[in-house]
Amino acid sequence: MSYNMREWLAALPASKRPLPLLSFPSASLVGASVYRFTHDAAAQTEGIVRIAARTNAAAAICMMDLSVEAEAFGCEILSEEDEVPNVIGILITDEDEARALNVPPVGNANRTGLYIEAARNAVQRIGDRPVLAGIIGPFSLAGRLMDVSEALVNCIADEDFVLAALEKTTEFLIAYAQAYKDAGVHGIVMAEPLAGLLSPALEEVFSAPFVRRIIEAVQDDSFIVIYHNCGPNTPFMAESLAGNGAAAYHFGDAVDLTALLNTMPQDKPVCGNISPADQFLNGTPDSMEDAVRALRLACEAYPNFVLSSGCDIPPHAKWENIDAFFRAANDDKQP
Repeated sequence: MSYNMREWLAALPASKRPLPLLSFPSASLVGASVYRFTHDAAAQTEGIVRIAARTNAAAAICMMDLSVEAEAFGCEILSEEDEVPNVIGILITDEDEARALNVPPVGNANRTGLYIEAARNAVQRIGDRPVLAGIIGPFSLAGRLMDVSEALVNCIADEDFVLAALEKTTEFLIAYAQAYKDAGVHGIVMAEPLAGLLSPALEEVFSAPFVRRIIEAVQDDSFIVIYHNCGPNTPFMAESLAGNGAAAYHFGDAVDLTALLNTMPQDKPVCGNISPADQFLNGTPDSMEDAVRALRLACEAYPNFVLSSGCDIPPHAKWENIDAFFRAANDDKQP
């Protein structure tokens, strides 16, 4: 099903339908391990469909596995049975190695084709809401190629190394986002959390221009980019983020969401930010309902607020807490 996604976004805040980054907990609904979910397109699709059937989430969210893109470049990945895959080791150590990197072909590069297939099949099976895929952001991907700590240091110590890596990650991510678009997906959530650890001045050099390039390459009325950042410095870089061209924004629970609602454009949805760890994973139904009510009350004055999780909800989050999230979100007696 096709949507005018700009019109859909414009109506989203008033609909009061939440938009949590909810995918991996469907493993328990399907009876599959996290490993199977990240290596089996059919299992992924089934999980996405099961969540859509169980909840009134505003959109169906595909798996947010941020190891996929780094693996495509050749990074070593640690895949355990019940944990989301992680990048281990270092792929590039200097500017020459960054410039020599081959940009992998999307679809043929390790699991990228699997994730695109799962999203394509989800679009065909879910007809009552848009389907959004997930990709990593350009600086966050560069950090996985050269090591996260090294990437942060190199923004000051070896600028040319980081910029060379960013050229390669951006080229790849444009192609990856376009492949999702070609598969009929209605948009992507671009996760750029590592940029949230930069100073505002460094974010404007090492993230913003490359994020903007990706958005400009793929976004239109039928396909949107939602920018996600869960770093603690995001309130200090709001002006830059507001200018990156994203159709909507999603922020983590490390920040006061009202601080960002006060500074981000009011004509674009700002989504967040119930804690994935404190509430979805470790909370109780009662604490979840209290947290949702408190956030709704704090944000009720902002017409562009959309209730969501603060980040991707972990695989072992309790469904009793997830159900409580939706119950509180749909409580018309609340703000």
